[in-house]
Amino acid sequence: MKRQGGFTLIELVVVIVILGILAVTAAPRFLNLQNDARSASLQGLKGAIEGASGITFGKAAINGVESIGNSSITGDNGANIAIAFGYPQATSAALEAAVNGLSADWEAKAETAGQTILYSFDGNTKWGDGNTPTSCFVRYTQATSSASATAAVVDTDC
Repeated sequence: MKRQGGFTLIELVVVIVILGILAVTAAPRFLNLQNDARSASLQGLKGAIEGASGITFGKAAINGVESIGNSSITGDNGANIAIAFGYPQATSAALEAAVNGLSADWEAKAETAGQTILYSFDGNTKWGDGNTPTSCFVRYTQATSSASATAAVVDTDC
């Protein structure tokens, strides 16, 4: 009878351990799910702000104040929403009155340029010095007489 050759149990265990070490060190580089989750959260926040902004504009149009530079309307929750040309002003008070639950998980910083506000994760370490953000935020720019309000995501290096 012929003796069959094969791998010993120790050889198989060593190969499995080496593959496990490679998987633990290499997989996070290929599967960076945390950055994808942050980007998706920022996109969701942008959608929430745009949706609330559109609803606010509709209410302002019904009240006939959509073309006034500074005014206010009452939101669904009874809060007073400060508006500019029908859209919420770029202040944390106005946006938090328009977007339900905004202040619970998000942190706001007013940009030094004026009519914009930035929202990012509560306790974001990428804000940089003072009001100079580096990444991972949603920028809301309030409406002017010639342009509607906009929201944009900056999610580089989240």
